[in-house]
Amino acid sequence: MSEDTVKEQIEENYDHLTDPPHIEKPEGEDVLWPLIKAALKEIYDPEIPVNIYELGLIYKVEIAEEEQGVRDVSVKMSLTSPGCPVAQEMPGWVQGAILPIEGVGGVDVEIIWEPQWNPSMMAETAKMQLNMFM
Repeated sequence: MSEDTVKEQIEENYDHLTDPPHIEKPEGEDVLWPLIKAALKEIYDPEIPVNIYELGLIYKVEIAEEEQGVRDVSVKMSLTSPGCPVAQEMPGWVQGAILPIEGVGGVDVEIIWEPQWNPSMMAETAKMQLNMFM
């Protein structure tokens, strides 16, 4: 068995550990959702060495019905604190990560503050990376 095959099997078996416990994600969406999730995992909080998806900053992702071959995406997210130095830039980063995905039409990103983010919202993988076992 090749190293790549072993790595793929490990990722498949433990991928659920990267999902934050509170996220509302599109159920049954097996085309765009995996690509959107992967794109969100490429964005890192500049103050914490964990991606924003596993950090639990993404609260909800909705994918609209297809119109003219594309689907719009809506993201509701938060920040670790209202004083986050990249508060103005983060929605643009999220939009810029999702918009290039083939099949995506428009991307709306909304920052929300309820519920307020706290460390219990992190995925198990993020807690492991930060040595924060709860």
